[in-house]
Amino acid sequence: MTEDAAHRGSGAISRRGLGRGAMALGGALALASVPFAATAAGTSSGAGAGGGPGGPHRPTLRRGTPARAGLLAPHLDRLVTDAEAFLQPSPRHPWYAGAVLLAGRGGTVALHRAIGKALRYSAYDETTDTAVELPEDQQIPMREDTVFDLASVSKLFTSILAVQQIERGTLELEATVASYLPEFAGAGKQDITVRQLLTHTSGFRSWIPLFKEPTQEGRLRLLWNEVPLNAPGTRYLYSDLNLISLQLVLEKITGRALDVLLHDEITAPLGMHRTRFNPPAEWKPRIAATEDARLPWSGLDRGLVWGEVHDENAYGFGGVAGHAGVFSCAWDLAVLARTLLNGGSYGRARILAPASVELMFTDFNTDFPGDEHGLGFELYQHWYMGAMATPRTAGHTGFTGTSMVLDPTTDSFLIVLGNSVHPVRSWRSGSAPRAAAADNMARAVPVRPARGRTAWFSGMTNATAATLTLPPLGPGAGRLRCSLWWDTEPGADAVLLEASADGGATWQPVPFVATGPDGTARTHPAGTASGWSGRVWHAVEADLSPWREAPVSLRWRSATDRLYVGRGVYADGLRVEDASGRRLFDESRPSDAARVQATGWAPSGD
Repeated sequence: MTEDAAHRGSGAISRRGLGRGAMALGGALALASVPFAATAAGTSSGAGAGGGPGGPHRPTLRRGTPARAGLLAPHLDRLVTDAEAFLQPSPRHPWYAGAVLLAGRGGTVALHRAIGKALRYSAYDETTDTAVELPEDQQIPMREDTVFDLASVSKLFTSILAVQQIERGTLELEATVASYLPEFAGAGKQDITVRQLLTHTSGFRSWIPLFKEPTQEGRLRLLWNEVPLNAPGTRYLYSDLNLISLQLVLEKITGRALDVLLHDEITAPLGMHRTRFNPPAEWKPRIAATEDARLPWSGLDRGLVWGEVHDENAYGFGGVAGHAGVFSCAWDLAVLARTLLNGGSYGRARILAPASVELMFTDFNTDFPGDEHGLGFELYQHWYMGAMATPRTAGHTGFTGTSMVLDPTTDSFLIVLGNSVHPVRSWRSGSAPRAAAADNMARAVPVRPARGRTAWFSGMTNATAATLTLPPLGPGAGRLRCSLWWDTEPGADAVLLEASADGGATWQPVPFVATGPDGTARTHPAGTASGWSGRVWHAVEADLSPWREAPVSLRWRSATDRLYVGRGVYADGLRVEDASGRRLFDESRPSDAARVQATGWAPSGD
């Protein structure tokens, strides 16, 4: 089962309506510059322009304090505390036996922590839905350098290898897969393109049991004969078959096996020495165990899977597959994250050009809102990215309990590696530990007040209506002015400006205009804002003339649903003027500030 299928089967459907697209011009892509490359270079010592062999260094990773990374330590501490809670029943069984957490910003890794056990159970008892726990002296604690079966996070490596070939001109993004693999054209697949494989819009169903065929020829025959569920490009449907097909293309055009490509083109240049397919036997004590794999919940009777790939199809391919099979540790994945945030280079090594990296952070699925996708990387997915999610936040999850998230907006990255199918896949559901870790990581990135020492902050709590109410103002109110910063789950959570002329018994929306730092003004006629605002302060003005003849109360209301949250809402510099510009209320005056009623909002001096 794929991670995406498990998520969607849980009913936790993320709701987003925003996205960024690549513009197709005569089959070529018009690409913007890579803003995060320059940002990354400016956030770490030793950074500079360039980055090719023999050129200046790009930021490389070093351990450091949260302050050095520009992060708030209490929220990183909370990240660990929240992660540890999932070692206990959540709600019935632990979500994972253990995990490794890594978080950083710029070139600084500010958090690297291991919790729980890499090996805890010897088997699963399906009759009692309990685990057979190993004696304490045979259990293995999780370590910072524990290696994990990444499951579908492996897709990112295959995608990077494909983008490398696109950059070199040996692979065409809009070419049909059949132009490289003629046998692929069977069963109506002749029009599927390389781009559709990378963005899961090929029409393939999510999964078929290729492992049941004992030979490579038989597995390929199943793929060649597979009939797409949908016409290419008409629907988003996450499928392992896309990356398995892409593996075959890469091996055909390069003449090298995928494991050789991984080593030669990514892990060796970047020094990722704990990342590979099919880890050797001597690695086993340092590898996190996965599932007691037996029928009927697994496709194969293998017993405790430990040190070899968990995914059945990858196992059928000998452990080397485009969709699963890569093993790695948190530090190596952080190196990869830093490389991409650097625009494709790490130290003096470069594996991609900045414009190629941009392909991974650009939404190609603008026709499928909610399923934003770069080449290989998922974008803007609150269900596991939590409050780190932005239209350019990229990442992926793996069914074994793994994930990585890269936010170029804040130059930050988060790795969560858990062995959540140990002892059995049915013990966990959803993605709560990942979203909780991402929420805490996002909160650790400070938002500085627009003016003064503090601003009002709505918090980041689910299923909450927080209100920030100004004191009642007498007749004559003409205009509200303030600064507003918001980032909420699009279409689900919002901030609303409201007015009451009857002492708070009823409230009406107040239209407002928000002007960003670039001078762009946007009208909010319904008095509400939702989604992505660029994580920058906006100057807000609202016309209060409809309430000029009577006393009026004003409030900002932040409303969240029960699923996911964004980074929240901040308000600062609140003031109300009459028609002549005289200030009827000014938050900078202590006497006025003392009269603000805050329910759920609190002063924040991030």
